[in-house]
This record gives sequence, structure tokens and C-alpha cells, in this order.
Amino acid sequence: MFTVTSVNVNGLRAATKKGFVEWLAGTSADVLCLQEVRAEPHQLPEHVRTPDGWHVVHAPAAAKGRAGVSLYTRREPDRIQVGFGSAEFDTSGRYVEVDLPGVTVASLYLPSGEVGTERQDEKVRFMTEFLAHLKALRQRAAADGREVVVCGDWNIAHQQADLKNWRGNTKNSGFLPEEREWLSLVLDPQHGGYVDVVRALHPGVEGPYTWWSYRGRAFDRDTGWRIDYHVCTPGLAAKAVKALVERAATHDERWSDHAPVTVVYDL
Repeated sequence: MFTVTSVNVNGLRAATKKGFVEWLAGTSADVLCLQEVRAEPHQLPEHVRTPDGWHVVHAPAAAKGRAGVSLYTRREPDRIQVGFGSAEFDTSGRYVEVDLPGVTVASLYLPSGEVGTERQDEKVRFMTEFLAHLKALRQRAAADGREVVVCGDWNIAHQQADLKNWRGNTKNSGFLPEEREWLSLVLDPQHGGYVDVVRALHPGVEGPYTWWSYRGRAFDRDTGWRIDYHVCTPGLAAKAVKALVERAATHDERWSDHAPVTVVYDL
């Protein structure tokens, strides 16, 4: 079995003080993909920066205190790549990938965007470049007899079932028609060629949500969004046997506004 967990930690230093360390000690994951780390490696406690039993690669953003992605693997990677060959985004702390035997695993933090601002323009530019990378990555992997899983915070709810209040968000970043169409291209067998593994294992259900605003009582009411995905090549997706969102038991036990998303693959 090969277990991969992905979670946006909403600031790893803050999460460390709220329960991340205890969660990490108890996880059985073989690979852990983190997003929104928001710290330089030297700013992290040693037991978080390089915990025993893990090989870790941190890819912080050039802009201090923003973004940042990390990968923790039980096995030492055969190859590490920060960024995806983008002049604009390779130092933005939004993508890192590693090769393990037979599979490439990546941690992605796609820009969140905001309608009518430069942030949304940035998101669109990122999506355009990243789709080209995803297609090339899949093709290279196929040529090498490898599978691919890109985990992370994609900051897009793909379908109405992926957010509680979809009617009120059709004009907001994260559920715009053009964003959803882009994600459909990623998941189109004739285009991007990837599979949304959690949805494939949980068809026809609302959620399972992965992010809840800290405002109001969104978590208690389960008024959430499903924006954290495992996006896989079809061969690996077919080997996924279990997917779960590790939702905290109570609001006070959360160490991020996102919950870990874990998938078990029977390799």
C-alpha cells in the first residue's frame, strides 16, 4: 500500500503550535504534501523542518511569509524539482515534485485569485502555464512507465457538489465558470488526461469538503468547499482503494482551516 496525504497547513509555524506535530507523529502516510507553509526552512523548528524518519524538501516563496510548498517522503527521492519551468512562478513557492519508484508526486498551491484584481489575472496566467506542464508531465511519465499524482490546494471547486453554497459563489474566484472549465480540461481524458481520485471514489455525494472558513460557524455547519485534490494519471487512479478527509472532531481541534486529504493506493 502507498499512502499519500495532502494538506494546506495555513502557516506551518502556527500549525505546529496547534497540533500538526502530534498529527505528523501519528500519520501512516508514505508521502506528505504541504501547501501554504509561509516560512523559510530556517524559521521552522528542527523537528518540523527535518523530522526523524522523513526526507524533506521545502520550496519557500521568494516573497517572505507567502505561499510555500513542501514534500515529506519516507523514502529518499530519486529526483527533486522545484517549479515547473515558469519564469514567473518558479520562485513563488507554489510547486515542487519528486520522483519515487514508479511514481512522481507533486505538491501544488494554485493561486487563490480575487475577481476584478491582479490576483485573478495572476491565477489565470498560472493555470495556463500549469496545464501545459501537466500534459507534458503525463507524457514524460508515460514514456518512462511512471504514474503521476499532483496533490494540493487547487483553489477551485469543480462541481456544484464541491461546495455547500454554490449558488452564492458563481461570481466569486474559486467557482467561476472559466475556472471550472479549466479544471474540466485537466480532467478530460482527451486533454489533460488526469483523474480526480476522491470524486472517483465518492461519486454523487456532496463534498467531502476540505476547507471551511474561520468566519461564523462554517465548520460546525459543514459549510465547506472541496478545493484540495489528488489529481492522478489513470493508471494510478485505478489503484486507489480508499480516500478520506481527516476532518477534526471539533472546531477547537483544528490546526488549519483545511483538513488533510488522504488516499491509499494498492500498488
